[in-house]
Amino acid sequence: MGGSDDSLRLFRTAPHPCGYFAEREARDLVLDQRDPRLPQFYPMALDWGFRRSGDIVYRPSCIGCNACVAVRVPVAAFQPDRSQRRCLRRNADVDTRIVQAECNEERLALYQRYLAARHPGGGMDGHGRHEFEQFLIGSWNDSRFLELREAGSHRLLAVAVTDRVPDALSAVYTFHEPEAVQRGLGTLAILRQIEWARREGRSHLYLGYWIDGHRKMDYKRRFQPLERFDGRAWRPWTDEAGRRQLPPHVGDAAAC
Repeated sequence: MGGSDDSLRLFRTAPHPCGYFAEREARDLVLDQRDPRLPQFYPMALDWGFRRSGDIVYRPSCIGCNACVAVRVPVAAFQPDRSQRRCLRRNADVDTRIVQAECNEERLALYQRYLAARHPGGGMDGHGRHEFEQFLIGSWNDSRFLELREAGSHRLLAVAVTDRVPDALSAVYTFHEPEAVQRGLGTLAILRQIEWARREGRSHLYLGYWIDGHRKMDYKRRFQPLERFDGRAWRPWTDEAGRRQLPPHVGDAAAC
């Protein structure tokens, strides 16, 4: 990114185990965490296919592998498909609240139940308050929690960590009640984030990475129309770009 005072340094990490394919190694491009202008660069970084995790803004940069493809939904054009409409009807009793991104006992307990059910023995199931704040909240970003609560009982069902940038929302991570699988809470969270973005006149909802060959990430192709980042520009997801016929069920949306 050049050597002027306006530049932002990029680092490439050392090889590390891939979080999606056990037999592969991964590397990332990471923006300089120490640069005080990182909040200013973040909207542009999203447009360049980067993501945020805690205070780290990164993009996969693996040798010989291009499986991770940044995707986003143009919210004005989105229309839920039949399965998504069923999900909305099934959750007509679920209220949505947009709240400050803060850790409390209720959210932490849900997060820990989710990790214990979805990632047992994976290193995340021991997360406590410190890890919650470090991984989900961060120190410089403009984030909100989208809460899904059962009407009447007000039981917390899901939390979608969502970053706000001037013209878009970015779905950072979603955790939800593991005992309520039948509700499709991951899918519902994305549908409600799309509604939120549309309500505020934002152009896109960033969904992170679709990962070629990874079944658990294939749900992202269901949110059509979809745009993909090819390394230089955002392009519509077309058959020529690799869209395959969707199987009857590709799993529920969860972590992004």
